[in-house]
Amino acid sequence: MISRPMIGEAAARIKGHVRVTPMLDSPFLDEIAGRRVLVKAECLQHTGSFKFRGGWNAVSALPGAVRAKGVLAFSSGNHAQGVAAAARATGVPAIIVMPADAPALKIANTKALGAKVVLYDRATENREDVARRVNEDMTLIRPFDDPMVIAGQGTLGLELLEQTKDVCGGPADVLVCCGGGGLTGGVALALEGSDLCARPVEPEGFDDVARSLISGRREVNTRTHGSLCDAILAPGPGKITFPVMRAHCGSGLVVTEAEALRAMALAFNRLKIVVEPGGAVALAAALFHPDEIQGDVVIAVATGGNVDSAVFRLALDQFGGTGQAFP
Repeated sequence: MISRPMIGEAAARIKGHVRVTPMLDSPFLDEIAGRRVLVKAECLQHTGSFKFRGGWNAVSALPGAVRAKGVLAFSSGNHAQGVAAAARATGVPAIIVMPADAPALKIANTKALGAKVVLYDRATENREDVARRVNEDMTLIRPFDDPMVIAGQGTLGLELLEQTKDVCGGPADVLVCCGGGGLTGGVALALEGSDLCARPVEPEGFDDVARSLISGRREVNTRTHGSLCDAILAPGPGKITFPVMRAHCGSGLVVTEAEALRAMALAFNRLKIVVEPGGAVALAAALFHPDEIQGDVVIAVATGGNVDSAVFRLALDQFGGTGQAFP
């Protein structure tokens, strides 16, 4: 249902609409990690996250008559904004189903992009059921288990290959913040045949993909909420994404919330970028789990920067100007 040639087609479709985000580094981060750390700053993408890639690819690929009926999505915020922005740019109506406890910034941004937002309680309601009740005529664009979304996210992997072709000099891990696996699976496919290996990174207590890669079957989380890393809290890996990750990814890594917050502080002070907790877990793994990584270079994808000011202040207050307050 998803193949590497589809990622190439997506790259052609999104060209000129999606930013080529930079690869950043800092000797201060290298010292902490004990190896060179390269950070793909996808937090600088349109709408503040990689989700714009998949949103644009999925919306723009719809036939005109289908697109005119509008699009529907459910998301905690980044996919919501990606789809809303793509819909606005192409003149398409959009309804987004969002959890009521999503960061206020993400809800506000989605509304500002012209989408109608429907809130639900993720502790007691199923988002797919809510989406079905909202509108049956619009095309549902899933946040990760959608071939066109996965292909769009995979374009990040093609960019990364081009940006690192003269840098790594051998095998290297590419750490990807992982929820349902749309980005991780897309990047893993894009890296197929190269010296780079995609590895999913998840927050502690929501490590369904890491466990699934060990067991060989789709595992689910016992909780669906309750973490600052809201952007990557999926119930489990997708039906489409898991076979891709099982075939093409390395083992998963798991970080704590405290490590994610410290990575946020370090990214701000050393790279001058703003990263949200869920978008910082890959950098946290690169910095604080060196024994679980192979090679002299590690690449971490900073997937999103849509963080509420209170959470960002928490990261800076806990870990100071340099992030060195970590116990």
